[in-house]
Amino acid sequence: MDTSEAPFLSDLTMDFIEYVEVERGRAKRTAENYYLYMQRLQEFAGDITVGKIDSELIRKYRLWLNRYVDEQGRELSRITQNYHLIALRSFLKYCAVRDIETLDAAKIDLPKVVKKQVSFLSFEEVSRLFAAVDTNAKAGLRDKAILELLFSSGLRVSELCNLNRDHINLKRREFTVRGKGQKDRPIFISPAAAEALSDYLDSRADTAAPLFINESRNIVEDAHAKNGENRRLKPRSIQRIVSSYARLAGITKKVSPHTLRHSFATDLLMNGADIRSVQSLLGHSNIATTQIYTHITDPHLREIHAKFHRDPNTAE
Repeated sequence: MDTSEAPFLSDLTMDFIEYVEVERGRAKRTAENYYLYMQRLQEFAGDITVGKIDSELIRKYRLWLNRYVDEQGRELSRITQNYHLIALRSFLKYCAVRDIETLDAAKIDLPKVVKKQVSFLSFEEVSRLFAAVDTNAKAGLRDKAILELLFSSGLRVSELCNLNRDHINLKRREFTVRGKGQKDRPIFISPAAAEALSDYLDSRADTAAPLFINESRNIVEDAHAKNGENRRLKPRSIQRIVSSYARLAGITKKVSPHTLRHSFATDLLMNGADIRSVQSLLGHSNIATTQIYTHITDPHLREIHAKFHRDPNTAE
């Protein structure tokens, strides 16, 4: 392969990132991560021509990622290393689309990663979590609405943060969100979640667009600033809120907004929902992602088996 006239990594990186975001329809955050991963590749290999990407370079790059330590002394997890390789494969496919000669993306294999055990709350723990909120305070009304909505809908924390007041129909108790891959899906909420949201919104004196806002910010000062965008709660704030109430409720396990998403899915499956429906409600593009919950529901299935399966040796 003649690599002398092939473009350099730096020449293609920004075009590739725009391709990922615009033509592939990936989220802005995904595009930003891909940019970081491509910068890491350049940190390792230098600004080489893409024609010099071969199997031997990939082998050395994987070893480099495995030994990588950042300025804070942190190593890259196996999953994060995989993300770097996924981004590289996507880049090589992009090169193929543009008829730029380089390594075939199919030659990059991803090692299997043992996924962490999914953590979820029992129904009793969810009840304790909700009961820990003091709804006599304005912030408490907001926090109760956040917790109820997360458990009732299975929303990702990013999806929750992006909600505006006019997105939700409290009478119909349903709305639409745009999730990963820019895919829309319907969201349904319980009467309790709708009531909590209604109580919270009735307590608001502002007209800011975001559904959930930082109550400590100065309302007058921020009244006309981007329609309240600077008061919109960020994912990290939601994470702090959820974990703080979990501690108040005496729940010792680590609890995050994603824990409530897991709890939502688990509750559906343990009460008889089929896995395809749960897949749709969670917005998973691949059924394999949803199937992680089958391990969670095994104890429940054991109870069902013991209760309803008859043993002919003991039957009267």
